[in-house]
Amino acid sequence: MPPGSLTILPVPGLPEIERAADLAAMIAEAVELFDDDVVVVTQKVVSKAEGRMVEIDPGDPAAKRRLAESEAVRVLRRRGDLVITETRHGYVCANSGIDLSNVAEGRAALLPEDPDRSARRIRDGLRARTGRRVAVIVSDTFGRAWRRGVVDVAIGCAGIRGIVDLRGSLDALGRQLVATEMCLVDEIAGAAELVMGKASGVPVAVVRGVDPAALGDGSVAGEVVRPCSEDLFR
Repeated sequence: MPPGSLTILPVPGLPEIERAADLAAMIAEAVELFDDDVVVVTQKVVSKAEGRMVEIDPGDPAAKRRLAESEAVRVLRRRGDLVITETRHGYVCANSGIDLSNVAEGRAALLPEDPDRSARRIRDGLRARTGRRVAVIVSDTFGRAWRRGVVDVAIGCAGIRGIVDLRGSLDALGRQLVATEMCLVDEIAGAAELVMGKASGVPVAVVRGVDPAALGDGSVAGEVVRPCSEDLFR
């Protein structure tokens, strides 16, 4: 593969995920991994494996709102059935990240309790089974305050830097960068979603070709959350 290029591979064929499913074992069996691969796993299957599924009355239009509020530490905005909340993880998102898509009617998927821990568990399981040095990102779909449409972002990670800080380096014209911080894990999550889709039943992708310098222990996805002291909207 030429330097600087990426390969993004969907991992199809995984069975329906049940509570206590060993995601690392399933992924290791479904795809051959190599050192420095980044494995992107959707929040939905992580939540299913970790038992973060709850009953919800599909005939009660207020049930999702009540559930979203129970999962929030703060409600920021309301518009009709839409509630913008801040979760205990620090994420600002619609309806506390609660998802009714791709789950049985009458069920709702909640965010994992600790998505970084979830990513570490899958990463460690993959290393144990394959002997490969890999990173893992747990992804979810978020909206953006200034743009229409949704994209996948990282809500948990292990073995990869969340932010690549380019401040102090030089641009192509030799000028020093003073504000550029690249959210690497969000970029990778968004790229992986291109091959996973929303209705194709592919909850895992492998991104190959990420700069090895960006890989390593010590980072968490929480570092990409802007603190309230720097947030112009909270």
